Amino acid sequence: MKTLNTNTTVFVLANLQCPLHPEKRRNPSSSSSTMAPRRRISKTEPSSPEHPSSSSKENNNHTTTAAAAAPIPTPRKPPAQTNDPPIAPAKWCLILKLSLFSIPYAYLLFYHYKIEPELQRSVLINAGMSIAGFFVTVKLIPVASKYVLKRNLYGFDINKKGTPQGNVKVPESLGIVVAIVYLVVAILFQYFNFTADSIWLVEYNAALACICFMTLLGFVDDVLDVPWRVKLLLPSIAALPLLMAYAGHTTIVIPKPLVPHVGMEVLDLGWIYKLYMGLLVVFCTNSINIHAGLNGLEVGQTVVIATAIVVHNIMQIGASSDPEYKQAHAFSIYLAQPLLATSLGLLAFNWYPSSVFVGDTFTYFAGMTMAVVGILGHFSETLLIFFLPQVLNFLMSLPQLFGFIPCPRHRLPKFDPQTGLLTGTKDGTLVNFFLRNLGRKSEKALCIYLLGFQAIACCFCFLLRYLLAGWYK
Repeated sequence: MKTLNTNTTVFVLANLQCPLHPEKRRNPSSSSSTMAPRRRISKTEPSSPEHPSSSSKENNNHTTTAAAAAPIPTPRKPPAQTNDPPIAPAKWCLILKLSLFSIPYAYLLFYHYKIEPELQRSVLINAGMSIAGFFVTVKLIPVASKYVLKRNLYGFDINKKGTPQGNVKVPESLGIVVAIVYLVVAILFQYFNFTADSIWLVEYNAALACICFMTLLGFVDDVLDVPWRVKLLLPSIAALPLLMAYAGHTTIVIPKPLVPHVGMEVLDLGWIYKLYMGLLVVFCTNSINIHAGLNGLEVGQTVVIATAIVVHNIMQIGASSDPEYKQAHAFSIYLAQPLLATSLGLLAFNWYPSSVFVGDTFTYFAGMTMAVVGILGHFSETLLIFFLPQVLNFLMSLPQLFGFIPCPRHRLPKFDPQTGLLTGTKDGTLVNFFLRNLGRKSEKALCIYLLGFQAIACCFCFLLRYLLAGWYK
């Protein structure tokens, strides 16, 4: 019979002493009497001098068996690397050209009109904070684009389908960046202009609450893809803070040619005026949303209208001697200038070829902001003339919106990848109307035509006010 090795006998006896606590077993390779934790010896590890050479085979067999019994750890896979290229840099040349329009604005503010220094100071502080908001927006959009792509919030440019650009993932809903920067700038401005007992502070905060609420609902629409019938109700919900906090007048001035027939110069509408305010909010937010589909169109029309609003307010401040009337238009400037600056920051990335998509978040945010500006500035009639292209687009869209004519999901023109030109369809939009009457156009050229029409509508409004001044009201 083969005798057991001395080390093997010691190892068996040590195991019999502590069968329930293997962690306290004596290491058979150690001659010391102290208890030490076991250490797994690799198969390739050389025998220690402390091990007798006669037992090296048994020890190797023991460690080999333990290694085979132990589970082999699965190597962790490195995190998947996204191959999405970074978005294109901002188009600074375009922004530099558009910034030249600030020269006539500065001329009206500081030289053409006699405006109080205190009011000039407030407008200038607001303008400085708005410029800071512009640079913050330009800085944050590339950062936010990476996170948006990680969450699979991206789309493909339908007007470039069939070309290499049509296969590029374009981050969506970047209007959320503009809205956040705008709200921060508008909130911080309160420190420099409003006091705790200011009568305008309640309405100012109510306006910001509406804008914030509408931004949230717009982002929800981007994520959940809300049906358009529900979209009509979203602005009504978001306008509630302003409607509840509004303490201004509810009267309208009767046009002078109608005074003999009506028998009064001022008519108090009461609750009907607030209903009109709610309907104006619904129209402005949805009209920006449906007049879209081209790179730079949504942001471009916002920039044009916001510029017209700012110039209009400066002209009204300079031509009036009523302090309350001046303050109402200054109030509009405080909300319109940050909108203009942050929208320019987004336009630097959204202009053709677009690096980002603005999403319903921006269109709802921009529409709500301009509606609030017009309501609290008491120039809603002028605002509707500024929105003349949106009014025409809305009227063209009514048959499809109400189901009289089939309405596709995207009422976009047809794109020819061979020529790179767009062809108008029978859908009732201003975009297709221009293509049907002007012929095939590239996306960039068509957008310039539409924004030029928007600028002509704003200039027509200024001309109309000049011609009707003193006769109409």
